Amino acid sequence: MKSEDDCFQQALDHHRAGRLPEAAEFYQKVLQANAGHADALYLLGVIAHQAGQHAPAVELTVRALAIAPDDVRCYNVLGLSLMELGRDAEAEASFQQAIVIADSPEFHNNLGTLYRKQGRLDDAIASFRQALTQSPDYANAHYNLGNTYRDKQEMAAAAESFQQAVNANPEHASALVGLGQALLALHRAAEAVPFLERALALIPDDADLYCDLGDALQTINQLQSAVDQYRKALQCNPNSSRAWYAAGCAASLRNEHADAAFCFRRALQIDPGRREAQHNLGHSLFKLGQVGEAMKLFRQAATVGDPEAAQEAIAVIIPGDPESGNQAILEARRTWAERCLPQPRPSGRFSRSIRSPDRPLRIGYVSAFFQYRNWMKPVWGLIHQHDRRRFEIHLFSDAPASAIGHEYRRHPQDQFHDITGLSTEAAADRIEQAGIDVLVDLNGYSAMARLPLFALRPAPVTVAWFGMYATTGMPSYDYLVGDDTVIPPEEEQFYSEKIVRVPGSWLMFEPADPVPPLAPPPCSASHSITFGCLAPQYKITQEMVSHWSTILRQVPNSSLILRSTALASPGNRRFVHGLFETCNLSPERVRLEEPADYYPFLQTYDRIDIALDSFPYNGGTTTSEAIWQGVPVITLYGDRWVSRISASLLRAGGLGEFVAQGIEDYISMAVRLGNSPDTPDRLQELRSNMRPKLLSSPVCDTRTFARNMERLYAGA
Repeated sequence: MKSEDDCFQQALDHHRAGRLPEAAEFYQKVLQANAGHADALYLLGVIAHQAGQHAPAVELTVRALAIAPDDVRCYNVLGLSLMELGRDAEAEASFQQAIVIADSPEFHNNLGTLYRKQGRLDDAIASFRQALTQSPDYANAHYNLGNTYRDKQEMAAAAESFQQAVNANPEHASALVGLGQALLALHRAAEAVPFLERALALIPDDADLYCDLGDALQTINQLQSAVDQYRKALQCNPNSSRAWYAAGCAASLRNEHADAAFCFRRALQIDPGRREAQHNLGHSLFKLGQVGEAMKLFRQAATVGDPEAAQEAIAVIIPGDPESGNQAILEARRTWAERCLPQPRPSGRFSRSIRSPDRPLRIGYVSAFFQYRNWMKPVWGLIHQHDRRRFEIHLFSDAPASAIGHEYRRHPQDQFHDITGLSTEAAADRIEQAGIDVLVDLNGYSAMARLPLFALRPAPVTVAWFGMYATTGMPSYDYLVGDDTVIPPEEEQFYSEKIVRVPGSWLMFEPADPVPPLAPPPCSASHSITFGCLAPQYKITQEMVSHWSTILRQVPNSSLILRSTALASPGNRRFVHGLFETCNLSPERVRLEEPADYYPFLQTYDRIDIALDSFPYNGGTTTSEAIWQGVPVITLYGDRWVSRISASLLRAGGLGEFVAQGIEDYISMAVRLGNSPDTPDRLQELRSNMRPKLLSSPVCDTRTFARNMERLYAGA
């Protein structure tokens, strides 16, 4: 008997010290001496359960219960093992029997865990609450209750339960994680951060937990700190698709599109089914000017996963895709509009009789960009010249009036409507209440969130001008304003709107802001030509880089200046230099400059002799700024509206000589001008005479442009 007791005591000592194999060996010795030793059977069953050997655990605890039928401990372990084996009905009966024998909070907690596993969430909540009634500081019961509320998507209740678990046990790592995640789901990211940091101090090797913390930091715009957490996640698990994807998102928010693209590619290599990574990779590549590759990714995504998001992306970027023509643009935008836009409101709400000659015609302009003074120069040029005796002007703005600078010289009769944050329906109501006769969309696909507004048709006549560069593909637009250059008559078949044209250019600008004085062409002093393009990087495609490289190779000692927002990122600059290197052009000949404020940005033209336009997506504001600073812009007459923006401006401004009739002509024109010994004198003459020439041309004749637009509105 003494030997049996000694073996059992040694088994207990090993068990308490966590030496489970040694404990099991001594329990077996006890059972060899006494097969009916209930405690040895029970504790050996506990070890089997702890080791994940649930079938042996069931057999051992059943044997123990045959000897000690009221041993509540056996019913509890038996229930846990049966639950792991999927024998839920037997597990429930075992827990219920344990509760009958001894009403313990642990048993209610375990029963609740079984109910949650079965999806019986309300029963689980009742069991966890019963456990907490008996033991209010039972941290695991609070934690399990929090998880059950999270299963029910009741995140506020989940957060409260996790908080109670943490209050009961500040070192409860899982509860800290749950609380951080629940707060994130409740959009309380700043509150989530300290709990996730505390959890990481307890679980320092959890890649997903680093991602959770990174997501919280990214949400509160602490992007560098977020990136640091994603890097730690990748140190823990280099094959974490989630961490690569999250790092890509953080890089994208910092406009580090090259780094973002690298991260999204890695995420997809690890998990090809991560559709959001494919979508975001397409976005990053587009921002880098890799429009063709981006289009391929979006077209692939349109066939699986979330086709609406992919179709939206295609509809936005397709005018700048070198491989897509007018028919493809029309089809892509019609496809998106048909699938994603709301139906118009009931017809018959408007009557032409309300357009009485006794009152001015009410014109409503809708824009998300009134606060961007450079981009809106054509808009202000038109609005300032409107005849207020005949037209009542309403501005519907997705920015408050305080955000719009002095460039808008507000007329006392104008009415400003701040629709910032208004839903589509509420904005449509505001327009209807204002009794607008002609509603003019200035956004186009640059503000996708507002296109559903025009689908509702909140005014009798809807006109698209300024922000389109292609058809809308939407039946809700009555007219689209262009000119003979951007939309020749034979291409009207590719537009869903009726095309109306103004004489000259559909664009013009009012040179009202202070700008740098004209500088002499830099080649006069350096005796070498400096080309330049200050267009956004997304317009500079691989094809564009190839053509520019050809020009620079044929103009000895020439260089190229590029300047844009994207080039603030060192990674993006390395990427762009790499594009030129693939075209056998040394990076030393391509100067990549970071963005600047408006005035110093325009001073960049002091160091540029000849501007090279981008295509298929031309400059608009970029072209206007270049020629106003006396720098000629070489462009070409392309195969679609977006490829003829500059041609329209240059022809109307008396600079049509710089419009090439194809890529070969574009390259040869730049090479001839770059190599001619007469170029410095010619450029000096251009710089001296270009502003007076523009001021006397239709490009700056805002008054005549306003009269032309008013005729279109009155006849609509």
